[in-house]
Amino acid sequence: GMKVALVGRSGAGKSTISKLIYRLYDIQSGTIRIANQDVKQCTQRSVRLHIGIVPQDCVLFNDTIEYNIGFGKLGTGEIATQDEVEKAATHAQFDTFVKNQPLGYETLVGERGLRLSGGEKQRVAIARALLKDPPIMVYDEATSSLDTHTEKQIMEAINFASQGRTNLVIAHRLSTIMDSDQILVLKEGQIVERGDHVTLHAKEDGLYRDMWEQQLNSRSSKNDRISSASALGET
Repeated sequence: GMKVALVGRSGAGKSTISKLIYRLYDIQSGTIRIANQDVKQCTQRSVRLHIGIVPQDCVLFNDTIEYNIGFGKLGTGEIATQDEVEKAATHAQFDTFVKNQPLGYETLVGERGLRLSGGEKQRVAIARALLKDPPIMVYDEATSSLDTHTEKQIMEAINFASQGRTNLVIAHRLSTIMDSDQILVLKEGQIVERGDHVTLHAKEDGLYRDMWEQQLNSRSSKNDRISSASALGET
């Protein structure tokens, strides 16, 4: 029922943790427990049925919106019904877009989702994961490739979809995980800091605060460049 964030610089081990939880490969030592059960003592299928993953780049098929969302239930051995697909789309805040299309859920998305925007692809990914109705949701850099406006919309959809679940958010942009119950800061595969945003930001020499200020300065520099370019254009 909590939201936990994994942050750190590139190569710190954030995405590796999600792969280990999903059992894409197993650890050589130590233990990963879900609901107090060692995942190595469970089948891969049973572990994955309880976890929904929203990746950075959602793979879409050259088929309908309904098929692409319904694909999320393929591994369960069941076929998603129309009602289940629509419910998942609603929870992903994607239903309004679909209803505005002439063909609705029969709309073709094109090769690799060519006809959808980045934000729409991510909503399909969220709906696909929610279709399993898993108790655990993992968001692996789910908004890193989106612009700021779309990112805000997707975060609203994620927050809505996260209700009543355990949520693990792997993020590069720290602004997206400020509301996390706990933030784990990784460095070279080790957890070096933990706490909420206020606690971690208060550490003057902390890695989290350093990353926060770097991103803040980077954003300010970008805005200054845009303002300068606009001024030159007006001149």
